[in-house]
Amino acid sequence: MSAIVAVVGRPNVGKSTFFNRLIQRREAITDAVSGVTRDRHYGKSDWNGKEFSLIDTGGYVQGSDDIFEQEIDKQVELAIDEADAIIFMVDVESGITGMDEDVANLLRRVKKPVFLVVNKVDNAKRAEDAVEFYALGLGDYYTLSSINGSGTGDLLDDLVEVLPEKEKEESELPRFAVVGRPNAGKSSFINALIGEDRYIVTDIAGTTRDSIDTKYNRFGFDFNIVDTAGIRRKSKVKEDLEFYSVMRSVRAIEHCDVCLLMFDATRGFDGQVENIFWLAQRNNKGIVILVNKWDLVEDKETNTMKEYTIRIKQALEPFVDVPILFISALTKQRIYKAIETAVEVYQSRSRKIKTRKLNDTMLSIIERTPPPAYKDKYVKIKYITQLPTNYPQFAFFCNLPQYVREPYKRFLENKLRENYDFSGVPITIYMRKK
Repeated sequence: MSAIVAVVGRPNVGKSTFFNRLIQRREAITDAVSGVTRDRHYGKSDWNGKEFSLIDTGGYVQGSDDIFEQEIDKQVELAIDEADAIIFMVDVESGITGMDEDVANLLRRVKKPVFLVVNKVDNAKRAEDAVEFYALGLGDYYTLSSINGSGTGDLLDDLVEVLPEKEKEESELPRFAVVGRPNAGKSSFINALIGEDRYIVTDIAGTTRDSIDTKYNRFGFDFNIVDTAGIRRKSKVKEDLEFYSVMRSVRAIEHCDVCLLMFDATRGFDGQVENIFWLAQRNNKGIVILVNKWDLVEDKETNTMKEYTIRIKQALEPFVDVPILFISALTKQRIYKAIETAVEVYQSRSRKIKTRKLNDTMLSIIERTPPPAYKDKYVKIKYITQLPTNYPQFAFFCNLPQYVREPYKRFLENKLRENYDFSGVPITIYMRKK
């Protein structure tokens, strides 16, 4: 599970520009990955080989500055509670404001690392003006410009030094997280599995406020199943408890092995459910899609389930090798099949392929369909190995790795899926110089 870094501060200091620079731009700290969750409040980054999650607290509060002023203390307190480090951003153009002082008063009492960042410093005069922020009582500060990125490297060098090392989870039981939008039936699903009403279930969306673990055994397999609070669009997340729930759900996804992504069949596979899917995929988690409340869908015909499946897979292209089950938590229809499938996905995610077997299979495929020539250069792939990680990653060694394009990488991924069972499991392919 990667560390969480919260970016706090009042509106219009440049948090979103800074945030977008860190999670989206290739020259910043992460490769451009298709399908990464589009909600602005959450993103994954890495710097100097250390991965971390970034939370933009400002994205959770809508309305005027007055509303923000009323809620800012709650938001910062919640960020402090969940985050491993805090970036407090201020604006050199505006100087110190009353809201800046309110946040600083909270942060001075914090035991966690706090980085005071003065934004919009893009010339020597503004660097001199930044001296006034010593008055906030948070010690030294960092000057940067979110727009052009100057100064960002110095901040991130120091930030990753204080982040905790990634937790080792090998000795723990596998974790299956039930995730999705509010009121999708997640708690009802778990209650049906364990045979008791352990979790509060109401028609009110958002009853579950926390991520709750339950030890469970099925098919001779021990694991923890996690009920998470629903994840909503940031425009819908207004109250402080729900903001806290979103952070807990993000952490639950990062900390699990398989995500059971559940959505309400009567509402459809909408953009927010798709965002949660890509969040799990970006974290390299196993994924099983559960279409809940299937018993409530009216006018079902022979091909309804097949057509529904096609629409979901079209939305998920190119990652379409994902199990999709149609269930009802209320009638217990296929709920045990859902768990059986999750166990299969977990085992596929842990699968290790012997190097000799891998090369015998894949090199013959590559020989029949070699990489297309690029700039009159011919790529020769000579050796393949699976990397020793807890999810499938493969290194293809060749003479000109820079000339292997994305379509051919997808071709290789598809051939791996055809020959080995990786259903519901993201695969990462690296081209390396031989």
